[in-house]
Amino acid sequence: MPNLSSDETRRRRSIYLLPNAFTTANLFAGFYAVVQAMNGRFEMAAIAIFLAMVFDGMDGRVARLTNTQSAFGEQYDSLSDMTSFGIAPALVMYEWSLQGLGRWGWLAAFIYVVGAALRLARFNTNIGVVDKRFFQGLPSPAAAALVAGFLWLAVDNKLALENATIAWMSFGFTVYAGIAMVTNAPFYSGKSFALGRSVPFWVLLVLVGVFVFVSSDPPVVLFSLFVVYGLSGWVIMAWRWRRARELTRMRHAGTDERDVAVPPSAFSATHTFDPKQDASVKQPDQADGAPKPPARPGHF
Repeated sequence: MPNLSSDETRRRRSIYLLPNAFTTANLFAGFYAVVQAMNGRFEMAAIAIFLAMVFDGMDGRVARLTNTQSAFGEQYDSLSDMTSFGIAPALVMYEWSLQGLGRWGWLAAFIYVVGAALRLARFNTNIGVVDKRFFQGLPSPAAAALVAGFLWLAVDNKLALENATIAWMSFGFTVYAGIAMVTNAPFYSGKSFALGRSVPFWVLLVLVGVFVFVSSDPPVVLFSLFVVYGLSGWVIMAWRWRRARELTRMRHAGTDERDVAVPPSAFSATHTFDPKQDASVKQPDQADGAPKPPARPGHF
């Protein structure tokens, strides 16, 4: 175990109020979503999951901004995420529509739960190993927002479909979100965006425009945004795979060209020396400083 200074040891054992307050709000929003689903208020349950996602995004950034990171906060955040983005979305979807599918319904909910658990465990063990710009697999808050967005869209009567169709679509979204969390597809993390860094004025205008755009129709806009984000990882993976194939092809082509461009050695066993063809090689009687032979009669 590495030797830690007294300040580092105290920081690892410390409990900071501000970031853990946002984590507690995240946990409360996930618990509140389950309670509302049990009471049949599914729209409020979906909104609570989105609020949990906002609080989860704030606690880490606040901790980094105020330099109040701690090992306790990391563990507390992981347990809260498992509740708000693992257990809560699965139970809400099961209470809403998956329950009517029988065993297929609770199997889909369990696939989502185990996917979220594996996703969080892998994330905790791969900290400092993977590229911080991208998540390995669909992040659990985005997966929860994907299924909660579909629920909110359907409850808000934006989908004129039969109940059986809605149930099987819920099955598909739930299973997809659970499987996408444990894949290796890279999803943009957004951690390169620093809150304390100065930005141009147009960035603030863009943020205002985003708020106005989302407020125009939250169920449709949020669900559409997270569908695009949920598919973006596969697009990035396909682009990387295609780029890797192109680089491999170019590398092989460069090797072949170098093999063809290298001429056979002039002193190989199969080469015949011809002064007329090898003009760059001077004949012995025409060497620099050597007398030229006399011209034969009739030649000037």
